[in-house]
Amino acid sequence: MLHEFLSANRAAIIARTRTKVAARPAPRATEEELENGIPLFLDQIIGMLRLPETPSDALGESATAHGGNLLKRGFTIAQVVHAYGGVCQAVTELADEKKASITAAEFQTFNRGLDDAIAQAVTEYAEKREQSIAEEGRARSGELAHELRNALGAAMLAFETISTGSVGPRGSTATLLGRSLRRLAELIDSSVAQVRLEAGIRSPERLSMQEFIEEVEVGASMEASARGFTLSVTPAPAGVDVKADRQLLAAAVANLLQNAFKFTRPHGHVSLGTLLVGDRVLIEIEDECGGLPQGKADELFRRFEQRSHDRSGLGLGLSISRRSVEAEGGEIHVRDMPGVGCVFTIDLPRIPLLL
Repeated sequence: MLHEFLSANRAAIIARTRTKVAARPAPRATEEELENGIPLFLDQIIGMLRLPETPSDALGESATAHGGNLLKRGFTIAQVVHAYGGVCQAVTELADEKKASITAAEFQTFNRGLDDAIAQAVTEYAEKREQSIAEEGRARSGELAHELRNALGAAMLAFETISTGSVGPRGSTATLLGRSLRRLAELIDSSVAQVRLEAGIRSPERLSMQEFIEEVEVGASMEASARGFTLSVTPAPAGVDVKADRQLLAAAVANLLQNAFKFTRPHGHVSLGTLLVGDRVLIEIEDECGGLPQGKADELFRRFEQRSHDRSGLGLGLSISRRSVEAEGGEIHVRDMPGVGCVFTIDLPRIPLLL
């Protein structure tokens, strides 16, 4: 029986499938998918093949519920399809190598069940995802309006107080005004980047990294000074260019810097630098947040994910950063320095020098 073969060779099938999934160029495999997702897929298939009713029907019904669960676990729709496909390939190859006595009818049933499972899991996933997006959109709109109102209200009160002449233009009230205006600018920039990403609007151009980092440094230095941090900036090498949407890339870097300022210890240090490694350009932002809880790196980039008791903001900054960078054909990583801080790296392809 096919389910007996799957059960007897479970470890080998999981190992083979993990190798296939880890090697795929896109979508990139996640630790959760490799560690937990693949065994979950295989066990689901084994369980369904053991049932007396038609396996494809049973597997499809289970896949419907499974599709909603995948969304909660953070899998993408592409990962759903590729994971089922990876299990199928691994089973077929191993059965052929071991000359397993599995009938053609069993394989047909197995493949038909997988086809139904993929279709139904994807359908349910898509429905749940659309529902989740709609709910997130309403929540985001409400929170954005709330954040904008708070920042604008504080700015107006500070301005009115200063305009009466009862306080000076350089005191704590002026500091509050500046902080509120910067917060308004952050919210607007993030919202514009979010809208452009969702609409697929990009305007890529050739960017000199030397000029781009210099532009970023101006605003970042002012922000660091206002918050009481020290900021060091390593200039980008001359002649290093990337092709990117200036606004989206600037939003990605700004969000990473805001994140660094938000979580760095009081009076701490943040650094911004650019490295050239082969044909890749690395923009690195290092903070002094004290490090990350173990296994939490991937969670940082999920929408609405916030990593401290400080709940200011919409929890979208790092998600927008990742999506902005990936839209430019790049990647974004975080390296934990336990007890010290984190290094966020934007990894972009370098484009050749103009002749």
